[in-house]
Amino acid sequence: MKLTELDIPGVFLIVPDVFEDKRGFFYESYNKEVFARHGIHTKFVQDNVSGSAKGTLRGLHYQIAPRAQAKLVRVVKGEAFDVSVDIREGSKTFGRSISVYLSEENGKMLYVPPGFAHGFCALRDRTEFLYKVSEFYSPEHERGIKWNDPALKIEWPKLDVEFIVSDRDQKFPFFKSLF
Repeated sequence: MKLTELDIPGVFLIVPDVFEDKRGFFYESYNKEVFARHGIHTKFVQDNVSGSAKGTLRGLHYQIAPRAQAKLVRVVKGEAFDVSVDIREGSKTFGRSISVYLSEENGKMLYVPPGFAHGFCALRDRTEFLYKVSEFYSPEHERGIKWNDPALKIEWPKLDVEFIVSDRDQKFPFFKSLF
């Protein structure tokens, strides 16, 4: 398993070592010791899975302290364009976003520390997205940022279908109104 810290400190791209033979494949999707060697000591408490039609856009979601969540995300079926936005006030990268393509073929994962808004867009039908989180879901601590806020400069992929965004996600405020 290879962990590479990306342009925003604390965010890691994880590429597993995949072992394949005539039976299929095997890889570790999480190893506490490997993560600890990279300074990640997150204790995960809940796993979540979502299934999405092509064009479904979920986010940008986050939870505030004391229930802020770290996430370890991956796609087990299909493909997604994954986005994390740094909302850590005082951070040198405050307001910047980072995006990666995650798919069943590339097997890549992303570690997102607390203090980030997160979202993704399903690029294929029946995309299954799996994420481990460090805090339990807490509706009273949940917040969001408008997914298409021009100030964030997120270059969402162009698709041959309309984005499918929940009413709740459509109503999230713009970034600048929150901070």
